[in-house]
Amino acid sequence: MKISSLQKLRYQYTPKLPAMLRGGISNISVKEGAETQSVADQEKIKALFPHTYGKREITFQKGENTSVAKKQVVGVILSGGQAPGGHNVICGLYDALKATNPENQLYGFKRGPIGLLKDDYIVLEDDYVDKFRNTGGFDIIGSGRDKLETVEQFETVAAVCKKRGVNAIVIIGGDDSNTNAAVLAEYFASKNYGIQVIGCPKTIDGDLKNEDIECSFGFDTATKTYSELIGNIARDANSAKKYWHFIKVMGRSASHVALECALKTQPNICLVSEEIAEKEMSIAEITDYIADAVAARAANGENFGIAVIPEGVVEFIPEFSVLIGEINEMLAGSKADEFNALPTWEDKYHMIEKGLTEHSLEVFAMLPLNIQQQLFMDRDPHGNVQVSLIESEKLFSSLVKANLAKRKAEGKYNGKFSALHHFFGYEGRCAFPSNFDADYCYSLGYNAFMLIQYGYNGYLSKVSNLAKPAEQWVAGGMPITKMMNIERRHGEDKPVIRKALVELDGNPFKYFAAHRDKWAVETSFVYPGAIQYYGPSEVCDITTETLALEKQ
Repeated sequence: MKISSLQKLRYQYTPKLPAMLRGGISNISVKEGAETQSVADQEKIKALFPHTYGKREITFQKGENTSVAKKQVVGVILSGGQAPGGHNVICGLYDALKATNPENQLYGFKRGPIGLLKDDYIVLEDDYVDKFRNTGGFDIIGSGRDKLETVEQFETVAAVCKKRGVNAIVIIGGDDSNTNAAVLAEYFASKNYGIQVIGCPKTIDGDLKNEDIECSFGFDTATKTYSELIGNIARDANSAKKYWHFIKVMGRSASHVALECALKTQPNICLVSEEIAEKEMSIAEITDYIADAVAARAANGENFGIAVIPEGVVEFIPEFSVLIGEINEMLAGSKADEFNALPTWEDKYHMIEKGLTEHSLEVFAMLPLNIQQQLFMDRDPHGNVQVSLIESEKLFSSLVKANLAKRKAEGKYNGKFSALHHFFGYEGRCAFPSNFDADYCYSLGYNAFMLIQYGYNGYLSKVSNLAKPAEQWVAGGMPITKMMNIERRHGEDKPVIRKALVELDGNPFKYFAAHRDKWAVETSFVYPGAIQYYGPSEVCDITTETLALEKQ
């Protein structure tokens, strides 16, 4: 297999560790902090997690290692969507495990949780692990989206662990995966199975964060990758001076990716879903907002621009959420078959008119035909609209085009508007990790093994103080239950890790809000360029604009 020059060099890169994790395993001790409680619904969460709730946060520090020496056999899975740096979590875990005792073993269970359920694994060894150091992707063992939720599944996992001698499992995943990790840890503790469960915080969407988890891994690399592409397109737009580029980026549940890319590239428009929900903005108001910027730039002779759209924005528009709810209700049960059996779109439209309220029908009528049909064609297994598949970048460019045509007819606009569309998602999920993510992920994995060695269960590997150089990072752990609350899922109250939304009173959004009016009219583009791996630290080791502003 041919290997690129960059890949060869990345194999040789030595990730940086926090100071307290350097200098040998024998010199790492534990300092326990205060007891914890869940972020909300404390009594309910405590009742559901009696064996793992309220445990103390811990920090590793220099000192004598007082953990009990024993052979460790650890299992690891990658769960959910890919994120840059996942390989380094496993590499850090592996290196700490082998440094503690060369007889320790690491089992990589394939394709996520299903590997644990089917006893499908590979024993990770030096030659194999070394092929994946500092590289993107999850192909070292693969990933999957299966859940570990039922007692039957828990017992199957316990049986597999017993068969293989596995005494600890590391689950590398996002909020749902780490919720599963917390439930599994509680079950094992309740049965005295002696199997520890440790989580690692992963998601490029950036919505697994709080006062303890400053940044989920992969977010830095993904946003730098998207920002490079947005910068390239902005440079092209400023060269050709004839297109408006509507760019959708990842982030269904929160707008962290869109906001970070906006802070890096300074586009003319960036929608922030959380602000739209807070202000209860209508589709018409959002369209006017974008069209105003297009018209203002056209008045200056600039018929081009960049608009960044979060993937899940339509779910945050109140009237659109109501419309989707009514469509889901309208097509419940056998009604979906009745609708699908109608021969023409005209016939289907008549049924839609009868099934929607007056206001929702007005909203529906505003939508371009392709979006209207998409709402009724793309359904999930439960018959609901798959909102994530709605091409919101095309939706808003079509609405803006119609808005500007109306203005032109009224003599209020005399510019030109041509739109191009982009969606950046998969492009960033498996990129070569930035130095920050390579270092951060390696530290998370190394740290995860120290949590195992010291006997912790139901904990999340935690590395903080991330706005500082790596040697000043702080390594430790926190009970996963600290991040949990109760939410309604599929008609039942479920304990879940609370998603972190963009905080409108936080420094990153306030900085954006203070500058966006200028960016909207002026051509203020910034061109970040490609991720840099070698050179000055201020170029190669920088973290996100979001984190830098949050820690001001």
